[in-house]
Amino acid sequence: MKKVTQWLVFGVAGYLISGCATPLNSMQTIEYKSWKSKGVLVEEKSPSTAAALGILPGGGSFYTGNTGLGIVNLLCWPASILWDPVSGSDGAKSINYYATKASLDKKKGKELSELNDKLTTGSVKNQDYIRLKQEIEVRYSTD
Repeated sequence: MKKVTQWLVFGVAGYLISGCATPLNSMQTIEYKSWKSKGVLVEEKSPSTAAALGILPGGGSFYTGNTGLGIVNLLCWPASILWDPVSGSDGAKSINYYATKASLDKKKGKELSELNDKLTTGSVKNQDYIRLKQEIEVRYSTD
């Protein structure tokens, strides 16, 4: 029993100091689900693959690029089966969240820039500019 406790303490300490991906907060989770339902989620890593690989020694963590946690999970295997599928899935979702956010911010910025250019050149009137800008804002909102 003492050995198991030592391994669990080692695993938790390693998890906390390894720089692993943290789960999404509640607002990020809402955005993530919204993007997924709209079909715009960028999936660089599969959460289900990360969870499945979490059964292997450090697999979920290594898959999501959390090398430090992967090493700890490798050393703590088979006990790491209790947390690595979850941390692997959380890591994949975090990667996908930030990839999607960057992609959408880039697209929105490009559309706004093009609209501003049209206003500057006079090819769009002020009233139309305001309406079109609002449409862009709505298109990229998570509501």
